[in-house]
Amino acid sequence: MNVIELENRTAEEVFKELKYRLDTIGYLPDEYILMDKEWSNGKMFPEGADIFCTTDYGGSEGIYLDCYLKWYENGNPITKSFFTGKTLGDSGSDMDRMFLISSAITKAFHGDGGQYDRYMRLGEPDSAGGMTLHLNVDEQRVFIEALAAQRERLLESTVQTEQLLRRMTGSITAYMDLVGRYPLRVSDFDKAILAIHDGNLDAFKDVMPRVIDRADDLLVAAAGRPGAVGDKMCLLIHAGAHGFSGEAYLAACKAAIKLGDTNRVQFLLEQAPRSAPTLDESFHGEVLELAYQKKPHMGKALIGQSTAEQIAASQPSLLYRTAREEDFPTSLELVRKGIQTEKYADQILRTLLSSQRREWMASSLLESGMKVGADNYPALYTCIHFDALDCAKKILDQGVDFEQYRQWAVEHGKDQGVEEAMGALREHWESKQAAQEQSDGPTLGGISL
Repeated sequence: MNVIELENRTAEEVFKELKYRLDTIGYLPDEYILMDKEWSNGKMFPEGADIFCTTDYGGSEGIYLDCYLKWYENGNPITKSFFTGKTLGDSGSDMDRMFLISSAITKAFHGDGGQYDRYMRLGEPDSAGGMTLHLNVDEQRVFIEALAAQRERLLESTVQTEQLLRRMTGSITAYMDLVGRYPLRVSDFDKAILAIHDGNLDAFKDVMPRVIDRADDLLVAAAGRPGAVGDKMCLLIHAGAHGFSGEAYLAACKAAIKLGDTNRVQFLLEQAPRSAPTLDESFHGEVLELAYQKKPHMGKALIGQSTAEQIAASQPSLLYRTAREEDFPTSLELVRKGIQTEKYADQILRTLLSSQRREWMASSLLESGMKVGADNYPALYTCIHFDALDCAKKILDQGVDFEQYRQWAVEHGKDQGVEEAMGALREHWESKQAAQEQSDGPTLGGISL
Protein backbone atom coordinates (compact mmCIF):
# COMPACT_ATOMS: atom_id res chain seq x y z
CA MET A 1 0.00 0.00 0.00
CA ASN A 2 1.00 3.65 -0.36
CA VAL A 3 2.13 4.99 3.01
CA ILE A 4 1.07 8.55 3.86
CA GLU A 5 3.94 10.97 3.38
CA LEU A 6 4.72 12.93 6.55
CA GLU A 7 7.82 14.94 5.73
CA ASN A 8 7.33 18.72 5.40
CA ARG A 9 3.55 18.55 5.70
CA THR A 10 1.21 20.30 8.06
CA ALA A 11 -0.68 18.20 10.57
CA GLU A 12 -3.96 19.26 8.96
CA GLU A 13 -2.81 18.02 5.55
CA VAL A 14 -1.86 14.65 7.05
CA PHE A 15 -5.22 14.41 8.83
CA LYS A 16 -7.21 15.25 5.68
CA GLU A 17 -5.27 12.65 3.66
CA LEU A 18 -5.93 10.00 6.30
CA LYS A 19 -9.63 10.91 6.52
CA TYR A 20 -9.92 10.70 2.73
CA ARG A 21 -8.31 7.23 2.67
CA LEU A 22 -10.59 5.94 5.40
CA ASP A 23 -13.58 7.27 3.47
CA THR A 24 -12.55 5.50 0.25
CA ILE A 25 -12.47 2.14 2.03
CA GLY A 26 -15.68 2.71 4.01
CA TYR A 27 -13.85 3.00 7.33
CA LEU A 28 -14.80 6.45 8.60
CA PRO A 29 -16.21 6.26 12.16
CA ASP A 30 -19.94 6.67 11.67
CA GLU A 31 -20.50 9.61 14.06
CA TYR A 32 -17.42 11.79 13.69
CA ILE A 33 -13.65 12.02 13.36
CA LEU A 34 -12.20 15.35 14.54
CA MET A 35 -8.66 16.69 14.67
CA ASP A 36 -7.57 18.42 17.89
CA LYS A 37 -7.61 22.22 17.53
CA GLU A 38 -3.99 22.40 18.66
CA TRP A 39 -2.90 21.09 15.24
CA SER A 40 -4.78 23.62 13.11
CA ASN A 41 -3.55 26.93 11.64
CA GLY A 42 -0.70 25.42 9.64
CA LYS A 43 1.13 23.67 12.47
CA MET A 44 3.69 21.26 11.03
CA PHE A 45 3.55 17.52 11.63
CA PRO A 46 6.32 16.73 14.16
CA GLU A 47 9.47 15.38 12.57
CA GLY A 48 10.01 11.70 13.33
CA ALA A 49 6.65 11.35 15.07
CA ASP A 50 5.13 7.92 15.57
CA ILE A 51 1.39 7.32 15.71
CA PHE A 52 -0.65 4.98 17.85
CA CYS A 53 -4.34 4.50 18.61
CA THR A 54 -6.40 3.45 21.61
CA THR A 55 -9.94 2.11 21.35
CA ASP A 56 -12.39 1.83 24.23
CA TYR A 57 -15.93 2.48 25.40
CA GLY A 58 -16.59 6.08 26.37
CA GLY A 59 -18.25 7.63 29.41
CA SER A 60 -21.43 8.00 27.35
CA GLU A 61 -22.80 5.74 24.63
CA GLY A 62 -20.57 4.85 21.73
CA ILE A 63 -17.00 3.71 21.22
CA TYR A 64 -14.07 6.08 20.95
CA LEU A 65 -10.85 5.87 18.98
CA ASP A 66 -8.14 8.24 20.20
CA CYS A 67 -5.06 8.78 18.04
CA TYR A 68 -1.83 10.09 19.55
CA LEU A 69 1.53 11.27 18.25
CA LYS A 70 4.77 10.51 20.02
CA TRP A 71 8.13 12.03 19.23
CA TYR A 72 11.33 13.17 20.95
CA GLU A 73 12.70 16.63 21.58
CA ASN A 74 16.13 17.00 23.18
CA GLY A 75 15.96 13.34 24.11
CA ASN A 76 12.65 13.74 25.98
CA PRO A 77 9.53 11.88 24.83
CA ILE A 78 6.46 13.98 23.98
CA THR A 79 2.99 12.50 23.52
CA LYS A 80 0.01 14.56 22.33
CA SER A 81 -3.48 13.76 21.14
CA PHE A 82 -3.93 14.09 17.36
CA PHE A 83 -7.59 13.28 16.65
CA THR A 84 -10.63 11.43 17.98
CA GLY A 85 -13.21 9.24 16.27
CA LYS A 86 -16.53 7.96 17.63
CA THR A 87 -19.11 5.38 16.65
CA LEU A 88 -22.84 5.64 17.18
CA GLY A 89 -23.25 2.06 18.35
CA ASP A 90 -21.65 0.28 21.29
CA SER A 91 -22.16 -3.41 20.47
CA GLY A 92 -19.42 -6.00 20.30
CA SER A 93 -19.47 -5.75 16.51
CA ASP A 94 -19.04 -1.97 16.75
CA MET A 95 -16.01 -2.52 18.96
CA ASP A 96 -14.56 -4.98 16.41
CA ARG A 97 -15.09 -2.47 13.62
CA MET A 98 -13.39 0.33 15.54
CA PHE A 99 -10.35 -1.87 16.12
CA LEU A 100 -10.25 -2.55 12.36
CA ILE A 101 -10.33 1.21 11.77
CA SER A 102 -7.46 1.57 14.22
CA SER A 103 -5.56 -1.08 12.27
CA ALA A 104 -6.25 0.72 8.99
CA ILE A 105 -4.91 3.97 10.46
CA THR A 106 -1.71 2.30 11.63
CA LYS A 107 -1.17 0.72 8.23
CA ALA A 108 -1.79 4.03 6.48
CA PHE A 109 1.23 5.44 8.31
CA HIS A 110 3.47 2.36 8.50
CA GLY A 111 2.30 -0.10 5.84
CA ASP A 112 2.08 -3.81 6.57
CA GLY A 113 4.40 -5.46 4.06
CA GLY A 114 1.56 -7.41 2.52
CA GLN A 115 -2.12 -7.14 1.83
CA TYR A 116 -3.63 -3.90 3.05
CA ASP A 117 -6.33 -5.32 5.32
CA ARG A 118 -6.42 -9.01 6.20
CA TYR A 119 -9.52 -8.46 8.28
CA MET A 120 -12.81 -7.73 6.59
CA ARG A 121 -16.01 -6.68 8.22
CA LEU A 122 -19.10 -8.14 6.52
CA GLY A 123 -22.66 -6.92 6.99
CA GLU A 124 -24.09 -3.69 8.35
CA PRO A 125 -21.70 -1.74 10.59
CA ASP A 126 -24.29 -1.11 13.31
CA SER A 127 -25.58 -4.66 13.45
CA ALA A 128 -24.83 -6.69 16.55
CA GLY A 129 -24.91 -9.77 14.35
CA GLY A 130 -21.96 -8.79 12.16
CA MET A 131 -18.81 -10.87 12.00
CA THR A 132 -15.09 -10.52 11.43
CA LEU A 133 -13.36 -13.01 9.17
CA HIS A 134 -9.65 -13.74 8.86
CA LEU A 135 -8.64 -14.73 5.34
CA ASN A 136 -5.35 -16.26 4.29
CA VAL A 137 -3.70 -15.28 0.99
CA ASP A 138 -5.45 -17.98 -1.07
CA GLU A 139 -8.84 -17.13 0.43
CA GLN A 140 -8.28 -13.45 -0.27
CA ARG A 141 -7.55 -14.21 -3.92
CA VAL A 142 -10.80 -16.18 -4.22
CA PHE A 143 -12.73 -13.31 -2.67
CA ILE A 144 -11.03 -10.72 -4.89
CA GLU A 145 -11.91 -12.70 -8.00
CA ALA A 146 -15.55 -12.82 -6.89
CA LEU A 147 -15.56 -9.06 -6.26
CA ALA A 148 -13.94 -8.43 -9.65
CA ALA A 149 -16.68 -10.44 -11.34
CA GLN A 150 -19.34 -8.51 -9.41
CA ARG A 151 -17.73 -5.24 -10.43
CA GLU A 152 -18.03 -6.22 -14.10
CA ARG A 153 -21.73 -6.98 -13.73
CA LEU A 154 -22.59 -3.87 -11.68
CA LEU A 155 -20.53 -1.09 -13.22
CA GLU A 156 -22.95 1.60 -12.05
CA SER A 157 -23.05 0.57 -8.35
CA THR A 158 -19.58 -0.49 -7.33
CA VAL A 159 -18.79 1.77 -4.37
CA GLN A 160 -18.96 -0.94 -1.72
CA THR A 161 -17.12 -3.39 -3.95
CA GLU A 162 -14.26 -0.95 -4.47
CA GLN A 163 -14.14 -0.16 -0.75
CA LEU A 164 -13.68 -3.86 0.01
CA LEU A 165 -11.01 -4.17 -2.66
CA ARG A 166 -9.13 -1.21 -1.24
CA ARG A 167 -9.23 -2.74 2.24
CA MET A 168 -7.73 -5.95 0.93
CA THR A 169 -5.14 -4.64 -1.52
CA GLY A 170 -4.30 -1.11 -0.40
CA SER A 171 -5.43 0.65 -3.60
CA ILE A 172 -7.30 0.01 -6.80
CA THR A 173 -3.99 0.16 -8.61
CA ALA A 174 -2.71 -2.72 -6.53
CA TYR A 175 -5.97 -4.56 -7.10
CA MET A 176 -5.64 -4.19 -10.85
CA ASP A 177 -2.05 -5.44 -10.69
CA LEU A 178 -3.16 -8.43 -8.64
CA VAL A 179 -6.05 -9.48 -10.85
CA GLY A 180 -4.83 -7.93 -14.07
CA ARG A 181 -4.64 -11.26 -15.83
CA TYR A 182 -8.44 -11.49 -15.71
CA PRO A 183 -10.44 -9.91 -18.56
CA LEU A 184 -11.71 -6.91 -16.59
CA ARG A 185 -13.64 -4.30 -18.56
CA VAL A 186 -12.28 -1.13 -16.96
CA SER A 187 -12.82 1.97 -19.10
CA ASP A 188 -10.33 4.81 -19.39
CA PHE A 189 -12.72 7.06 -17.49
CA ASP A 190 -12.99 4.48 -14.72
CA LYS A 191 -9.19 4.33 -14.58
CA ALA A 192 -9.02 8.11 -14.26
CA ILE A 193 -11.50 8.15 -11.36
CA LEU A 194 -9.64 5.30 -9.66
CA ALA A 195 -6.37 7.19 -10.10
CA ILE A 196 -7.93 10.20 -8.37
CA HIS A 197 -9.12 8.06 -5.48
CA ASP A 198 -5.71 6.42 -5.12
CA GLY A 199 -3.80 9.67 -5.54
CA ASN A 200 -1.82 8.16 -8.42
CA LEU A 201 -0.76 11.28 -10.32
CA ASP A 202 1.27 9.46 -12.98
CA ALA A 203 -1.63 7.15 -13.85
CA PHE A 204 -3.97 10.14 -13.99
CA LYS A 205 -1.66 12.08 -16.32
CA ASP A 206 -1.54 9.08 -18.64
CA VAL A 207 -5.26 8.46 -18.93
CA MET A 208 -6.79 11.94 -18.52
CA PRO A 209 -6.22 13.17 -22.12
CA ARG A 210 -8.28 10.24 -23.40
CA VAL A 211 -11.31 11.12 -21.27
CA ILE A 212 -11.17 14.91 -21.17
CA ASP A 213 -14.67 14.91 -22.67
CA ARG A 214 -15.78 13.84 -19.16
CA ALA A 215 -14.10 16.88 -17.61
CA ASP A 216 -17.15 17.73 -15.47
CA ASP A 217 -17.04 14.42 -13.62
CA LEU A 218 -13.25 14.47 -13.35
CA LEU A 219 -13.24 17.94 -11.79
CA VAL A 220 -15.86 17.07 -9.18
CA ALA A 221 -13.87 13.99 -8.15
CA ALA A 222 -10.51 15.78 -8.10
CA ALA A 223 -11.87 18.79 -6.17
CA GLY A 224 -12.60 16.50 -3.23
CA ARG A 225 -9.15 14.86 -3.31
CA PRO A 226 -6.96 16.36 -0.52
CA GLY A 227 -3.36 17.48 -0.67
CA ALA A 228 -0.93 18.57 -3.35
CA VAL A 229 -1.94 15.66 -5.59
CA GLY A 230 -5.53 16.92 -5.66
CA ASP A 231 -4.28 20.44 -6.47
CA LYS A 232 -2.23 19.19 -9.42
CA MET A 233 -5.11 17.10 -10.75
CA CYS A 234 -7.43 20.12 -10.65
CA LEU A 235 -4.82 22.18 -12.52
CA LEU A 236 -4.42 19.48 -15.17
CA ILE A 237 -8.17 19.23 -15.72
CA HIS A 238 -8.54 23.01 -16.03
CA ALA A 239 -5.67 23.12 -18.50
CA GLY A 240 -7.08 20.33 -20.66
CA ALA A 241 -10.80 21.11 -20.63
CA HIS A 242 -12.60 23.58 -22.91
CA GLY A 243 -15.20 24.46 -20.31
CA PHE A 244 -17.36 23.09 -17.51
CA SER A 245 -21.09 23.14 -16.93
CA GLY A 246 -22.37 25.42 -14.19
CA GLU A 247 -23.85 22.49 -12.29
CA ALA A 248 -20.56 20.57 -12.26
CA TYR A 249 -18.49 23.60 -11.32
CA LEU A 250 -20.73 24.34 -8.35
CA ALA A 251 -20.51 20.68 -7.30
CA ALA A 252 -16.71 20.91 -7.47
CA CYS A 253 -16.75 23.98 -5.22
CA LYS A 254 -18.98 22.13 -2.75
CA ALA A 255 -16.54 19.20 -2.73
CA ALA A 256 -13.63 21.55 -1.98
CA ILE A 257 -15.64 23.23 0.79
CA LYS A 258 -16.43 19.86 2.34
CA LEU A 259 -12.72 19.09 2.19
CA GLY A 260 -11.99 22.33 4.03
CA ASP A 261 -9.41 23.55 1.51
CA THR A 262 -9.72 27.35 1.32
CA ASN A 263 -7.00 27.71 -1.31
CA ARG A 264 -8.71 25.23 -3.63
CA VAL A 265 -12.07 26.97 -3.32
CA GLN A 266 -10.38 30.29 -4.04
CA PHE A 267 -8.68 28.78 -7.09
CA LEU A 268 -12.02 27.51 -8.41
CA LEU A 269 -13.64 30.91 -7.84
CA GLU A 270 -10.81 32.70 -9.63
CA GLN A 271 -11.02 30.34 -12.62
CA ALA A 272 -14.83 30.37 -12.82
CA PRO A 273 -15.29 33.25 -15.33
CA ARG A 274 -12.98 31.56 -17.85
CA SER A 275 -13.69 27.90 -17.08
CA ALA A 276 -17.48 27.98 -16.61
CA PRO A 277 -18.89 30.96 -18.53
CA THR A 278 -22.49 29.78 -18.16
CA LEU A 279 -22.52 30.28 -14.40
CA ASP A 280 -25.18 32.56 -12.93
CA GLU A 281 -24.13 35.92 -11.50
CA SER A 282 -25.13 34.65 -8.05
CA PHE A 283 -22.64 31.76 -8.23
CA HIS A 284 -19.87 33.50 -6.31
CA GLY A 285 -22.20 34.54 -3.52
CA GLU A 286 -23.72 31.07 -3.33
CA VAL A 287 -20.27 29.57 -2.80
CA LEU A 288 -19.42 32.19 -0.17
CA GLU A 289 -22.63 31.50 1.74
CA LEU A 290 -22.16 27.74 1.63
CA ALA A 291 -18.55 28.10 2.78
CA TYR A 292 -19.59 30.36 5.66
CA GLN A 293 -22.34 27.93 6.64
CA LYS A 294 -20.15 24.81 6.58
CA LYS A 295 -16.74 26.26 7.51
CA PRO A 296 -17.07 29.78 9.01
CA HIS A 297 -13.31 30.39 9.01
CA MET A 298 -13.21 29.54 5.30
CA GLY A 299 -16.20 31.76 4.55
CA LYS A 300 -14.55 34.73 6.28
CA ALA A 301 -11.32 34.23 4.35
CA LEU A 302 -13.14 34.00 1.00
CA ILE A 303 -15.25 37.08 1.73
CA GLY A 304 -12.07 38.98 2.52
CA GLN A 305 -10.60 37.95 -0.85
CA SER A 306 -13.72 38.83 -2.86
CA THR A 307 -14.10 42.01 -4.86
CA ALA A 308 -16.83 44.60 -4.34
CA GLU A 309 -18.45 43.50 -7.61
CA GLN A 310 -18.59 39.89 -6.45
CA ILE A 311 -20.07 40.83 -3.09
CA ALA A 312 -22.61 43.15 -4.72
CA ALA A 313 -23.84 40.18 -6.79
CA SER A 314 -24.24 38.00 -3.69
CA GLN A 315 -27.57 37.30 -2.10
CA PRO A 316 -28.50 39.43 0.97
CA SER A 317 -28.98 36.17 2.86
CA LEU A 318 -25.19 36.05 3.23
CA LEU A 319 -25.33 39.19 5.41
CA TYR A 320 -28.34 37.76 7.23
CA ARG A 321 -26.28 34.66 8.08
CA THR A 322 -23.28 36.62 9.39
CA ALA A 323 -25.60 38.89 11.37
CA ARG A 324 -27.34 35.89 12.90
CA GLU A 325 -23.94 34.63 14.07
CA GLU A 326 -23.25 38.14 15.45
CA ASP A 327 -20.11 38.19 13.36
CA PHE A 328 -19.73 41.96 13.20
CA PRO A 329 -16.34 42.18 11.37
CA THR A 330 -17.58 40.01 8.49
CA SER A 331 -20.96 41.75 8.38
CA LEU A 332 -19.23 45.11 8.23
CA GLU A 333 -16.97 43.97 5.40
CA LEU A 334 -19.97 42.77 3.40
CA VAL A 335 -21.73 46.12 3.87
CA ARG A 336 -18.65 48.14 2.94
CA LYS A 337 -18.21 46.04 -0.21
CA GLY A 338 -21.75 46.86 -1.28
CA ILE A 339 -23.90 43.79 -0.61
CA GLN A 340 -27.46 44.59 -1.70
CA THR A 341 -29.81 44.79 1.29
CA GLU A 342 -32.63 47.18 0.31
CA LYS A 343 -35.37 44.54 0.25
CA TYR A 344 -34.06 42.38 3.10
CA ALA A 345 -33.04 44.99 5.65
CA ASP A 346 -36.06 44.14 7.80
CA GLN A 347 -34.94 40.53 8.42
CA ILE A 348 -31.34 41.56 9.05
CA LEU A 349 -32.28 44.30 11.51
CA ARG A 350 -34.74 42.05 13.31
CA THR A 351 -32.03 39.41 13.71
CA LEU A 352 -29.63 41.92 15.24
CA LEU A 353 -32.08 43.85 17.42
CA SER A 354 -33.77 40.74 18.83
CA SER A 355 -30.49 38.98 19.66
CA GLN A 356 -29.10 40.17 22.98
CA ARG A 357 -29.99 43.73 22.09
CA ARG A 358 -27.22 44.21 19.53
CA GLU A 359 -28.41 47.69 18.63
CA TRP A 360 -24.85 48.95 18.28
CA MET A 361 -24.19 46.43 15.50
CA ALA A 362 -27.32 47.44 13.59
CA SER A 363 -26.52 51.14 14.01
CA SER A 364 -22.92 50.65 12.86
CA LEU A 365 -23.99 48.71 9.75
CA LEU A 366 -26.55 51.38 8.80
CA GLU A 367 -23.96 54.10 9.32
CA SER A 368 -21.41 52.17 7.21
CA GLY A 369 -23.66 51.90 4.19
CA MET A 370 -26.27 49.19 4.75
CA LYS A 371 -29.13 50.27 2.50
CA VAL A 372 -32.83 50.20 3.34
CA GLY A 373 -35.33 50.44 0.52
CA ALA A 374 -37.39 53.64 0.40
CA ASP A 375 -40.59 51.57 0.75
CA ASN A 376 -39.23 49.05 3.27
CA TYR A 377 -41.53 50.22 6.05
CA PRO A 378 -41.23 46.94 8.00
CA ALA A 379 -37.54 47.76 8.55
CA LEU A 380 -38.43 51.08 10.17
CA TYR A 381 -41.14 49.42 12.25
CA THR A 382 -38.62 46.81 13.47
CA CYS A 383 -36.40 49.58 14.83
CA ILE A 384 -39.38 51.28 16.51
CA HIS A 385 -40.62 47.96 17.94
CA PHE A 386 -37.26 47.27 19.59
CA ASP A 387 -36.91 50.89 20.72
CA ALA A 388 -33.83 51.36 18.55
CA LEU A 389 -34.53 55.01 17.71
CA ASP A 390 -30.96 55.71 16.63
CA CYS A 391 -31.34 53.06 13.91
CA ALA A 392 -34.78 54.39 12.97
CA LYS A 393 -33.37 57.90 12.50
CA LYS A 394 -30.62 56.55 10.25
CA ILE A 395 -33.27 54.88 8.09
CA LEU A 396 -35.17 58.17 7.80
CA ASP A 397 -31.89 59.84 6.83
CA GLN A 398 -31.62 57.40 3.90
CA GLY A 399 -34.84 58.80 2.42
CA VAL A 400 -37.76 56.83 3.87
CA ASP A 401 -40.73 59.19 3.98
CA PHE A 402 -42.05 59.45 7.53
CA GLU A 403 -45.59 60.48 6.51
CA GLN A 404 -45.92 57.55 4.15
CA TYR A 405 -44.58 55.24 6.88
CA ARG A 406 -47.16 56.63 9.35
CA GLN A 407 -49.96 55.88 6.89
CA TRP A 408 -48.61 52.34 6.37
CA ALA A 409 -48.40 51.81 10.14
CA VAL A 410 -52.05 52.85 10.61
CA GLU A 411 -53.19 50.54 7.80
CA HIS A 412 -51.27 47.59 9.27
CA GLY A 413 -52.04 48.22 12.94
CA LYS A 414 -48.43 49.11 13.77
CA ASP A 415 -49.18 52.51 15.34
CA GLN A 416 -50.35 51.39 18.77
CA GLY A 417 -48.24 51.92 21.91
CA VAL A 418 -45.41 53.73 20.09
CA GLU A 419 -46.63 57.32 20.36
CA GLU A 420 -43.52 58.58 22.12
CA ALA A 421 -41.18 57.00 19.58
CA MET A 422 -43.29 58.33 16.69
CA GLY A 423 -43.15 61.83 18.17
CA ALA A 424 -39.36 61.71 18.40
CA LEU A 425 -39.06 60.45 14.83
CA ARG A 426 -41.49 63.09 13.52
CA GLU A 427 -39.38 65.80 15.17
CA HIS A 428 -36.23 64.33 13.61
CA TRP A 429 -37.82 64.05 10.17
CA GLU A 430 -39.23 67.59 10.21
CA SER A 431 -35.84 68.92 11.28
CA LYS A 432 -34.20 67.13 8.34
CA GLN A 433 -36.86 68.47 5.97
CA ALA A 434 -36.33 72.04 7.17
CA ALA A 435 -32.58 71.75 6.80
CA GLN A 436 -33.01 70.35 3.30
CA GLU A 437 -35.34 73.19 2.25
CA GLN A 438 -32.91 75.77 3.56
CA SER A 439 -29.98 74.21 1.70
CA ASP A 440 -32.06 74.19 -1.51
CA GLY A 441 -32.96 77.93 -1.21
CA PRO A 442 -31.51 80.77 -3.34
CA THR A 443 -27.91 81.79 -2.73
CA LEU A 444 -25.85 84.91 -3.31
CA GLY A 445 -22.11 84.65 -3.47
CA GLY A 446 -22.26 81.23 -1.89
CA ILE A 447 -24.38 82.47 1.05
CA SER A 448 -27.80 80.87 1.50
CA LEU A 449 -30.72 83.26 1.95
